[in-house]
Amino acid sequence: MVAWTCALHAMPWRTDMGVMYYGTTTHYVCCRVETSGAPFKIYGGNSCTNSYSCDNDGASPRGCRWMDDAINAIIHSHRTTTPSSAQHSTLSTLSGTLILIPTMRHHLKLFIVNVSLLLCTGFFLPSESSMTPLNNMPNAAQSASEGNPSEIPTAGELERLKEEEARLAAMLASVRQQKLSVLRSRPLTVGIIGFGRFGQFVGKTFSKYANVIGTSRSDYTKIASDMGAKYIPLSDLESFVMEDDLDVIVIAVSIVSFEDTVKDLVPHLKKRIEAKGTGSCPLIVDVLSVKEHARKVFLDHLPVECDILCTHPMFGPDSAKHGWQGQTFVYERTRVDRVLLDPSSDRSFRHRSSQQDNSDSESEFIDESGKSHSLHENSEAHIEGMDRMERFLSIWEEEGCNMVSMSCSEHDGFTANSQFITHLMGRILGAQGLKATPIDTKGFQNVLKLIETTNADSFDLFYGLYKFNRNSMDCIVKLKEAMDDVVGKLLEEEESDAETELKKSCDAQKR
Repeated sequence: MVAWTCALHAMPWRTDMGVMYYGTTTHYVCCRVETSGAPFKIYGGNSCTNSYSCDNDGASPRGCRWMDDAINAIIHSHRTTTPSSAQHSTLSTLSGTLILIPTMRHHLKLFIVNVSLLLCTGFFLPSESSMTPLNNMPNAAQSASEGNPSEIPTAGELERLKEEEARLAAMLASVRQQKLSVLRSRPLTVGIIGFGRFGQFVGKTFSKYANVIGTSRSDYTKIASDMGAKYIPLSDLESFVMEDDLDVIVIAVSIVSFEDTVKDLVPHLKKRIEAKGTGSCPLIVDVLSVKEHARKVFLDHLPVECDILCTHPMFGPDSAKHGWQGQTFVYERTRVDRVLLDPSSDRSFRHRSSQQDNSDSESEFIDESGKSHSLHENSEAHIEGMDRMERFLSIWEEEGCNMVSMSCSEHDGFTANSQFITHLMGRILGAQGLKATPIDTKGFQNVLKLIETTNADSFDLFYGLYKFNRNSMDCIVKLKEAMDDVVGKLLEEEESDAETELKKSCDAQKR
């Protein structure tokens, strides 16, 4: 019996032939396929030990429902127990295809990495019986000294690899185009509450993929019209909420006014639900720099019929004025179809199988009561809710954002020691009134740039980062302690120098 690997494992491995491969195994990808017997078996799960039987005719029974028909067809058409050397490349290339299809949601970058690693390290994916850990591998110098001819690339190998690279690149481009086509086939209607500088910034990009409706205290009718959006004054919030086909509401107001804005929104949401039905409540999204506060406000005030997505674009109009490519976008799926997700659980929807895996495509998640739910539950509301979230997140992904799934609590712990400390230092240095000089060093120019960027934001933002992040005071205390420590060392050094000078003076007088 021969078992062909059809997914990449969580750590590097090698075969007796010296060929490496590397990657990650998710719950959606099988670990190996036993190709003898009927029906053949597919092994998956966290440790590659969960056995699923799939019919030879390509059907997808419940145990294998996550497998794409194309994957089944590929496996079925290449079943063998004694592959020839000529088949190594074909089977391994097809095995690479098995990896690409089911894992492509928010992880095109992971897709590219996996493809690149396959290209660099070989295409033959070994049977389980021939695997040995990478740390037992000889290095390149040892291999060369042993003179093993089987490990020396043959003539034409580089050309073949380049051709394969081009084929995979074309496949990626095709999939990306299909994703974009699906996204635009059913464009969302996205409402933005707070159509100021940041609201206009995201609204302009949203309008490439969705219908946009803005509302704010000031009159931005002309600006909205210029970007192809509709504008409704905040004084008529009911009309804004009652708009037909309103799929998503993004609340883009300051941190200090966030809770009041949500409270004002709630009565209109309830009226919409009463008039249009329980499934009519839009997905509610925040873009605050503090996440635990936003999550709590949403859960405390919003109707249970509203799905919730907590997000933080780690960029703005200044840092991303040339586009969103490579910018970080953090998000937490907080509630779907009345089910409150528990991001603190080790078996959360986000990464139940691996703490290093940022994928949110696990087959089940745990709510706060400990009940297990499938991400692909059959209720219409659940399917629609998941699809709506996916479409909204895909806008950010299509613009090139680095998508990071993270709990609100974890986010706030990180930002206190990054975003808040940056704003704190910028404000402190700005309060000193530092100015440019004709002989500035690069370091001082960077200091002035920090002052400029942090002080360009409103003080409300800075205050909100402090007030609504419970980790901010710890950051201030540590900064004070660090400053006292540095100043203390300077004073100690100065005292030591004074003692040395005094001793030298005394010795000189004695002579």
